[in-house]
Amino acid sequence: MQRVLAMASFLALAMCALSHAVASTAVARSGVTPVQKVIELMEGMLAKGKAEKHDEQVQFAAYKQFCDDTTIEKKRAIAEANEKIEVLKADIEKYTATAAKLTEEIAAHDEDISVWKGDQKAATKVRELEKADYDAMHADYSESIDALERAIAVLKKQAYDRKQASFAQVTALQKLSLIPESAKRAIDAFVQEEEPTDGLEVSAPEAYGYEFQSHGVIEMLEKLLDKFIAERTGLEKTEMNSKHAFDMLMQDLTAQIDQATQDREEKAE
Repeated sequence: MQRVLAMASFLALAMCALSHAVASTAVARSGVTPVQKVIELMEGMLAKGKAEKHDEQVQFAAYKQFCDDTTIEKKRAIAEANEKIEVLKADIEKYTATAAKLTEEIAAHDEDISVWKGDQKAATKVRELEKADYDAMHADYSESIDALERAIAVLKKQAYDRKQASFAQVTALQKLSLIPESAKRAIDAFVQEEEPTDGLEVSAPEAYGYEFQSHGVIEMLEKLLDKFIAERTGLEKTEMNSKHAFDMLMQDLTAQIDQATQDREEKAE
C-alpha cells in the first residue's frame, strides 16, 4: 500500500514537471527532452514495480505451497494419531479384559492350591492315625503269635514229659488282648485241672487224660495261631494298600499344586 502511494506521489510530481517543461520556451536542440526523461523514469518505475510484483508472487506462491504442504502433513499426522488412538483404546480394552480374566484365574489357582494343601494335611493326618493303629495292631498280633507258638511248643513237649510240666507259657496267653475270652476260660480250666502236684506220681489213666485234654487245648491254640497269622497277613496287605493309595494321592496333589503354582506365576508376570 505504501509503495502504491509513493508511486502516485511520484507521478504527480512528474506531471508537474512535465507541465512546467511544456510551458518553458527554452528547448534544447540536442540531448534528452524533459518529457523523455519523465517517460524513462516512469518506465523504470514500471519495470521495478513489475519485478517487485513478480518477486512477491513467487514468494507468496512458495509460502502458499509451504502452507498447503504443512496442512496436508498435519492432517495426515492427525489422521494417523487418531488411528493410533483408536488402536490404543482397543488395546486398553483388550488388556483390561485380559487382566480381569487373569485376576480371576489367579484367584482360582490360589483357591485350588489352598484346597489341595488342605487335602494333603488332612490325608497326612489320617495316614498317621492309620499307621499308628496298624503298628499297634501288628504288634499285638506279633506278640500273640509268638506267645501262641511258645505255648503250643510247651504243651506238645509236656505231653511226653509231664514231670517237667510248666504252664507259665500257657497262662501268659490269658494276658493277651487278642485271645478270646472263651479261649482264656478254657486255658484257665485246663491249667487248674491238669497242673501236676509236686511229689505225686502220675498214673497211666491220668497221663492219658492229660494227653487227651492237652491235645484239645493245643488244637484250639493252633487254630488261634493260624487265625492270627492270617489276620496279620491281611493287616499287612491292608497297610500296604493304604500306604500305596496315600503315596499316589500325595503324588497327584503335589503335581496339581506344582502345576497350579506354575500357571499362577506365569499369569502374574
